[in-house]
Amino acid sequence: MNNNKPYLINFPKIGAPSLGYISLAEKSNLPFTPKRIYWTYFTPEGVNRGGHSHFQLEQILVAVAGKITIITELKDGTKQEFFLDSPDVGLYIPKMCWRTMKYTHNAVQICIASIEYDEVDYIRDYNDFLNY
Repeated sequence: MNNNKPYLINFPKIGAPSLGYISLAEKSNLPFTPKRIYWTYFTPEGVNRGGHSHFQLEQILVAVAGKITIITELKDGTKQEFFLDSPDVGLYIPKMCWRTMKYTHNAVQICIASIEYDEVDYIRDYNDFLNY
């Protein structure tokens, strides 16, 4: 795994159409040990979220319902667009990676985070991000 670039993680999908499915996020398929888990939901479709980066935080985003479009940008200017619409796929976002997210109204996003919340870890100004 390359922890310097965003990439998709396929989580195990266990089950069958007749019973339903579960997916597992375990030590063997995570690039870090989780310190915090949170979720976002009922985000209006016209709202862009994100618009920030982190000094130390690494994240995995999973759309457990609905669809999420994520645009990432690294310090070298590399931009990627990702579409999450399956609960068995997550997007790894490394530290020092700018991101913006757009959701369908029914989207529920789980975020698996590498550190506990710390406002000091945020870079909220795009020009500051580019200058670090």
